[in-house]
Parts: sequence; structure tokens; C-alpha cells
Amino acid sequence: MRPRPEVLASAPVVHGGAPPGLVDFSVNSNPLGPAPAVLAACRAATIDRYPEPHAAPLRAALAATLGLAPDQVLVGNGSSELLWLLALAYLERGDRVLVVGPTFGEYARACQLLGAVVTELRAQADDAFQPDIAALVASARALRPKLTFLCNPNNPTGVYLPAKVVAALLDAVPGLLVLDEAYVDFVEAPWDARPLLADSRLVLLRSLTKSHALAGVRLGYALAAPATIAHLQAVQPPWSVNTVAIAAGLAAVEAGHHVAAGRRLARAAVAYLSDQLRGLGWAPRPTAANFLLVEVRDAAATTAALRQYGIQVRDCTSFGLPAYVRLGARPLGDCAALVAVAGRLATAEVV
Repeated sequence: MRPRPEVLASAPVVHGGAPPGLVDFSVNSNPLGPAPAVLAACRAATIDRYPEPHAAPLRAALAATLGLAPDQVLVGNGSSELLWLLALAYLERGDRVLVVGPTFGEYARACQLLGAVVTELRAQADDAFQPDIAALVASARALRPKLTFLCNPNNPTGVYLPAKVVAALLDAVPGLLVLDEAYVDFVEAPWDARPLLADSRLVLLRSLTKSHALAGVRLGYALAAPATIAHLQAVQPPWSVNTVAIAAGLAAVEAGHHVAAGRRLARAAVAYLSDQLRGLGWAPRPTAANFLLVEVRDAAATTAALRQYGIQVRDCTSFGLPAYVRLGARPLGDCAALVAVAGRLATAEVV
């Protein structure tokens, strides 16, 4: 037996993460960790029974908080599951998909496994990684993609596009525009994308994994028209959101103050790292998110050298950016430790 050709051609996407013992700057989540109430809810969760189908209690709580109907919300095992559901629900072999890059690799991989033809329009460093909106709109009209993926703010560049730009792209796409707002909770003054849901072609993805530091639990949600949500629910595996995740999510909905505190710390950490590393000859890029894209001479060499000192950063070679590393915001003490090691490496001309 052999699988479909797309499976044989698929390669895993590189993600962040570090083994115990390393200070991990490779992930982008709330630098405060989970809220105490969320941790308590996880510990108290009953795990000897099946979870509520489709995470119904959390779905209702999110809908009430966001001013939407429950049938406009779907909870997933991380927002990554939801983008895979989009590919599974809508794509057939030969369909076209448009991705605004450089960005999260799972968009392309999920679609290619379904046999779709993926076109990536990459923003360039010389343009401060700002996408060429005119080119995007023209491509959307010419390619007529079934799915278009836009991460906002974008991973790994930190670029945050304004509402009018997203609205222009939404107006141009014939299929669904998937607006991934996994990091929007860390933007200082974000605009509200929910009014754009009046257009049934929009799907919003958001990540409690990121805003509440729940990487080991996995929790995200989609906001879309009821018909779209029904299509995604139809292909979602049963019990994909477990009881612990549902309990964590219900507590997280009530812990907006913790997200706000994490945002303040993340902004302070990003500002500190940007200032200090620039003084060492590195080249941090402006960011609206809780992470920093930094130009170094050689990302692989820099990553390896920092690991020798117990620090893990994200080598962005897998994004097609071999001269860049990405640093997630962490407590300021950890940031100071990173700067000290970077200074030692710069003095030794290791990186």
C-alpha cells in the first residue's frame, strides 16, 4: 500500500520549542505563562469522561464575550487544527490557494496535502516586509483561489496590516479569506476585524494557545458565517478539544486582565531587546507583535552558538530567511541574559 502522492511529497514544517533546561525564545506566547485561574481549572478538570461535543460550553462563552452567535464560533485543538479543517472541507486536487508570505508553513502544507496548487506572494526585506497590496489584489483576481491565507500580525515578520488593506483583499478574493489573528492580543492598539464577518467569505482564526500560554493544551477558535462553521464542524474529528482544554478556555475567557498584563510585558521585552541588540550590531525589525525578527549574518550559526549557552531562538531559515532569527518575548531577566550572551558572541566574532 502506498499513500497519495501528496503525502509522499510532504515535508514536516519546522516549529519552535526547546527541550527542558534551555531558555526558550523560540515560541511566541504570553511571557507571563498561564493565568493562575487557568492552571487551577486545568487541575480541577474531570478527565474520566468524554469532553462536551464540539466544546459546546466554551463555544457559547466565546460567542457571548465576542457578541456573536454560537453558530459563528468553532473551537479547535489549536488554531492550526482549524486551518487544516479549512483545507479538508474546501479543497480538491488542482484548486488554487494564495498565501501571503513569508509566513507560517502549515498554511501551504495543509493545502498541498489536499492536492491544491499553492502560490506564495512574499514580502521583501527591502520593503520592510510590507506586502505589495496591489500585487496581492491582482493575484487574487487572476488566480481566483479557493482559500487565501493572511497572518496579521504576521509570523515571523511582525507586520500588522490596517483594516482598509484587509478589506481590499477581502473584496478581491472569490473564495474564503482566512485572516489568522493568532497574535492580535499582543498588538498595542488592534483594530476590530469582527465587523468584516458581515462578508461570508471571511474566516477569523484566533489562538488562546498564544494569548494564554497554553502550548501544551492547544486551543484556538474560528469565527465565520454559520454555513462555514457548519462545514468545518462536519470534518472535525470527534472530541478534538479535550476536557482540560475546555476547562482552560472557560477560565481564560474570564482572564482578560492576564492577557493585558502579558501584552505590557511583551511590549517592554521587545523594546528592550530591539534597543540592546541593535547596539551589538544585530538588526531587529520593527514589530507589532510579541516577537522580534532579527537579522544576523547566519541564522543557523547564531542559533547553534546561543544553544551552547542554554538559549534557544528560532532559526528562520525554514521561512526562507536564512539570515534571520526570531525572538519571542520573555521576562526581562531572560532578555538580559540573552543580551549578555549575544554581547559575548559579538565580542568573540562568533556571529
